[in-house]
Amino acid sequence: QVQLVESGGGLVQAGDSLRLSCSASGSRFKINAMGWYRRAPGKPRELVAAITRSGNTNYADSVKGRFTISRDNAKNTVYLQMSSLKPEDTAVYYCAAESGGSYYPNDYWGQGTQVTVSS
Repeated sequence: QVQLVESGGGLVQAGDSLRLSCSASGSRFKINAMGWYRRAPGKPRELVAAITRSGNTNYADSVKGRFTISRDNAKNTVYLQMSSLKPEDTAVYYCAAESGGSYYPNDYWGQGTQVTVSS
């Protein structure tokens, strides 16, 4: 089984930056795609960004140019650098991973971390 542990959420002001981290552990097989989803109050969960083991990325249109996803394969860790944050970015952010290479990883999930952006 794979465990995903997120960190880095918090309360920031509009225009600020924040970095989320997610570390995977607990399984010997390699994780391929990793990514971040978010769920805002009253809205469905949406993919924010994903990255394959080889470094190919996919972003939601709403975060392109503001968020950057990256990973450290040796540490099985994925990062989400968020810049120019907006109040509409407020949500619970979930890390996800899978052994496949899709742009919508969803085999394993973290517990979520709250990001709140005040105006």
